[in-house]
Amino acid sequence: MGFAGYAAIFDVPDRAGDVVRRGAFAAAGRVPLLWQHRGVPVGEIAAIGEDACGLRVRGTITALELAGLVRAGALTGLSIGYRPRRVRQGTYRELIELDLIEVSLVAQPMQRAARILETLEETSE
Repeated sequence: MGFAGYAAIFDVPDRAGDVVRRGAFAAAGRVPLLWQHRGVPVGEIAAIGEDACGLRVRGTITALELAGLVRAGALTGLSIGYRPRRVRQGTYRELIELDLIEVSLVAQPMQRAARILETLEETSE
């Protein structure tokens, strides 16, 4: 089952007080799709890139139980695992440059708007 959405949103503080800035994912390459930031991959990320809103992803979920939850609208959260390369500390910790490690399906994303926005029958566009 395919999906598309945002794994991170720019310029919006998350629940921990981090703010991702435009350009933070400039070096993002291929990463795995995990469940809750753990374990073996539960699918794959087919396309990843920044747009005006954030880090847009498109992928496929191969874990049948998770695919069913996403299809039913019961699981919509996305999140990122990363290593900060450049940060700026102010009122919030601004994430300027990141090494993206993985994208995860999550029950509760740190960024409330980091969500699956649509389900797709196939992920090729």
